[in-house]
Amino acid sequence: MTGSGPDEYRAQARQWLETNASPLGDGDAAHGGESEIERSKRFQHALWSAGYAGITWPKEYGGQGLTTEELAAFNQVAGDFVLPSVPLSVGMGMVGPTMLELGTREQKSRYILPLLRGDEVWCQMFSEPDAGSDVAGLRTRAVRTGAGWILNGRKVWTSNAQWADFGVILARTDADAPKHRGITMFILDMRRAGVTIRPLVVATGDAPFNEVVLDDVLVPHDAVLGRVNRGWDAAVAMLRHERVSIGTRVQKRSNALSFDNLARIARDRGATSDAVVRRRLAEAYVRESAVLAYGRVLQAEANAGVEVGPRGSAAKLAGAELRLWQALTAQEILGPDVALGDREFDAVALGIVAAPGVATAGGTNEIQRNIIAERILGLPKDGGIADKNLPFNQIRTSR
Repeated sequence: MTGSGPDEYRAQARQWLETNASPLGDGDAAHGGESEIERSKRFQHALWSAGYAGITWPKEYGGQGLTTEELAAFNQVAGDFVLPSVPLSVGMGMVGPTMLELGTREQKSRYILPLLRGDEVWCQMFSEPDAGSDVAGLRTRAVRTGAGWILNGRKVWTSNAQWADFGVILARTDADAPKHRGITMFILDMRRAGVTIRPLVVATGDAPFNEVVLDDVLVPHDAVLGRVNRGWDAAVAMLRHERVSIGTRVQKRSNALSFDNLARIARDRGATSDAVVRRRLAEAYVRESAVLAYGRVLQAEANAGVEVGPRGSAAKLAGAELRLWQALTAQEILGPDVALGDREFDAVALGIVAAPGVATAGGTNEIQRNIIAERILGLPKDGGIADKNLPFNQIRTSR
């Protein structure tokens, strides 16, 4: 495929996806009794075998070693298909890129290929009960011993932990260091003694997140990802990849709140004769297209080695705001039928309920706005409220 141009590569990718994936709008295809994780791992292995996994990742570690042109071509056609990739999204979008950036040769040789083939699933453990968006406020501890490191603590809102073979985890390794120092990132085998995983049920009734409890969990010395006591640097790198991954995710037209689905519902209900509905649908198309276009630009830059930096936060914020706006538009088109109508609108209702969570996952919208204000616009840093008794208009911030 390296000798083909983008157009030929795009055509080959489409042909493969037409044979191996479900097109959008087909509804829930039969899966022969496969679970979500089984389906995702099988599809990922087929994707890798066909040369469409790790398109720009180094051949040395199992990637395809191609350019961002091929990646953009594949993503363009993939937008027309449903790819069962959610259980593997943390590994592909966050862990893999971070390990390629910071990992040792031994770590990359051990973990990258099984990740690309779908053999092993990863999760990320940053957030804690008292350290959500404030990642550096974590309390999980790691103590060095002759045999390795002993971890104790509790992590929450961990996606994919119920399936994960491995995870990356942040722990404090120097209690006397400043807040953003003395933190180390580790690779954790999720099957080690002392690891307990508990599901967290959300408003939709699903349990996409988990609590992970660590009780005297031993990890080897070579499980450190990056440098000891420099885990904040590793965390910043991973969060950068996360925000690029979330913000540039092939949003395609697959979710129940997408323009394509909202337009279909409006047509079926005869609502497109309403000028207000037509205007809202036009805006939905423009907003969705803008988010996708910006995401593609950042993805191309990231894969070309260009530092995306805080613009990843802009992409993440734009995607979250889009989902919230889509939810509001869906409510306006359907009215009370979204809750009281037949089961046809169940997916839309679940999408509306889940939309606020998109504004929290990967860092709240407020955190993203702070990053954009300080690091892109150069505004003064948020100094917090120095005196809670001062009137709002007298609160001062400082750099």
